[in-house]
This record gives sequence, C-alpha cells and structure tokens, in this order.
Amino acid sequence: MLCGGSARRLDGTDKGALVIGGRALLDRALDAVAGARSTIVVGPQRATTRAVSWTLERPAGGGPVAAIAAGLKLVQEPVSVVLGVDFPFVDQACVDRILADLTEQDGVILRDDTGRHQFLVGAYKTEALRTALSGREPHGMSVKDLIGDFDLLTLDDPRSTRDCDTWEDVYSVEAAFSTEAV
Repeated sequence: MLCGGSARRLDGTDKGALVIGGRALLDRALDAVAGARSTIVVGPQRATTRAVSWTLERPAGGGPVAAIAAGLKLVQEPVSVVLGVDFPFVDQACVDRILADLTEQDGVILRDDTGRHQFLVGAYKTEALRTALSGREPHGMSVKDLIGDFDLLTLDDPRSTRDCDTWEDVYSVEAAFSTEAV
C-alpha cells in the first residue's frame, strides 16, 4: 500500500485519511488486500482497522518507485500487490481477479476507460520488481520507467481505476458512492 506523496493537487491533504463513502481511503485499501499474508504500508503511521507493517521511503517524497523500493525491503512473498491508497473502488474481488490472472507474466495491471495504465493498481512478481530496481536510483523515477521492460497483462476496469488525485475527483467519487450505496 502506498500512502506517501505530497498530494499537491489536494492541497497537501493526507489521502489515506480522506473519508469516502463513510470510510478512510487507507481502510478501504486495507480491506482490498485483506487476503494477503502480510501487508506493508509505505507512509506515515496512523491508526488502521488492522495490524500492518509500516515503512517510509527515503528520502521522503521520493515518489511511488521510492515507496515501492522501501516496501520491497520487507516483502517475503513471491508476489507483491501494489496499491495506491487513492483508488477507493478497488476491493478484494478486484485484487483477487488481478492475482488470479497473474501467471507467467511479470505483472497484471488495470487500465482506465481512457486507455491509461494504472501501474499503482496491480500485482507484480516480487523478483521482477527487485531485478528492475537493482542498481537504479528509485528517487524520482516513474513506475512506467521501472517496469518498462515487464511482460504485463492489462485488464480494463474503468470503475476500479477511478482515483482521488484532485478535489474534483474526491467529490465525484463521493457522489458515486452515495448513489451506488457501496
């Protein structure tokens, strides 16, 4: 789970603490990976609905690849689910589907309805991530650059790829939760 970042488009608001549909985004993300043997959250510690391991990227604000690198230091499983905290529609069924589709390829990610790949909603073979990071400086690197040579399966999922990057996104997603009664 990636909870760091400066949330500049949200005026520095702590995304994990944002409440959507009556629940904090971090708790929604934790529910989505409830079946995991272990859960590592990269970001500042806070109260959660269940026990997790915490770590921080160094230096702070190094971006999502720096956060992935920090989390990987604690991973002992062959597969790593990478989930940005700001995807409130990702649930356990979505994560289960991603994991079920991960076979021989290096990873499975989601794509939104505009064709944009959401690299922070996916499952990756842990060793592939470690190899891609080997000898590279993760600070400021884009996830696309990190996994550029990966064999990826992409699943279309317009709903699960809705994120909360701006206040407009937050209001839109909150409205969707209100009308869907999720």
